[in-house]
Amino acid sequence: MKELFLKWLIPFLCGAAVSFACTMLVKLKAIKNGLQCLLRAEIIRSHEKYCEREWCPIYAKEALTRAYAAYHALGGNDVATKLYEETLGLPEPK
Repeated sequence: MKELFLKWLIPFLCGAAVSFACTMLVKLKAIKNGLQCLLRAEIIRSHEKYCEREWCPIYAKEALTRAYAAYHALGGNDVATKLYEETLGLPEPK
């Protein structure tokens, strides 16, 4: 009886572990994509805001650099790179 129980229990637990891992992987990808989207939106927002002003303070450039580094580490590398570089190229206020 004990052998029969173990014969069914081990595959059941392995199947549950694989199912749980797959579910977590799907959720992790969704979180990654959502975070990447939010960072991209922040880069775009900063670009629009500071290009309209035609200047960008150093603290905003530092925050933008950190956001871009995280965005790039998550696999983002599109038009946001150009916007990031343009924003960093703006003069700082006097």
